[in-house]
Amino acid sequence: MSLPGWTFIDSGEQTGAVNMAVDETLARALASGAGTPSLRLFRWRPWAISLGYNQVSGELDAPLCARDGVDIVRRPTGGRAILHAQELTYSVVMPAGRRSVLQVYNEISTALVRGLALYGVDVALQKSQPDFAREYRSSSSIPCFASSARYEIEWRGRKLVGSAQRRFGGPAGDVVLQHGSILCGDAHLRLADYLAAPVAQARGRILAALRERTADLGMITGRPVDMSLLGGCIRRGFEEAWGLEFTAPAGFHTQTA
Repeated sequence: MSLPGWTFIDSGEQTGAVNMAVDETLARALASGAGTPSLRLFRWRPWAISLGYNQVSGELDAPLCARDGVDIVRRPTGGRAILHAQELTYSVVMPAGRRSVLQVYNEISTALVRGLALYGVDVALQKSQPDFAREYRSSSSIPCFASSARYEIEWRGRKLVGSAQRRFGGPAGDVVLQHGSILCGDAHLRLADYLAAPVAQARGRILAALRERTADLGMITGRPVDMSLLGGCIRRGFEEAWGLEFTAPAGFHTQTA
């Protein structure tokens, strides 16, 4: 994994539309030969619900989201809905090489696990792969955090980091974009409040599933998350796990997460 020219971007708080546009722009730039591999850390202001690339937008109560100031945005990657609130989000843009989807998940998760260990949290990787085609037929699967894929990160069997991936082709070869949410508080549970009828009829079941199947760093450590410290640990985790030395990209404004 030791590749030259890796950049680190700390873009702080941005809108959902900006965050997703930046991720896709970085991926397409690398695929075109004009970009560099990168790790980006960011947050969301205002809170936003992101939908997977092929997910039905009608599952959300858009007027209620607008009333509460919650943005709705579509991710360039797959997966299911996430309420981005109390979290630190990462994105990795890198050449795909000959690695499979699961190999990339494993490599990125290994670096995240190292970063979380530096923050003082011991986590594990999910070893099995759910039957997502069957699970997605259930209303309780609408949230991304309702289930864990292989190599996603769990704490005591409960999902802590949810990720999604997509590949972009270009003159420089296939490029992977993988981004994901590191849960820092329990605000993600409020996704159930924003479901539209008739899906809303399953709100209680969805909320129960989220409570049962997810964990967050605040709950695990018993204290508020230090975002600056966490961001530094995640960056160092990638450097140690992958043998990297990040540089900041020229002309990109960075700030503490």
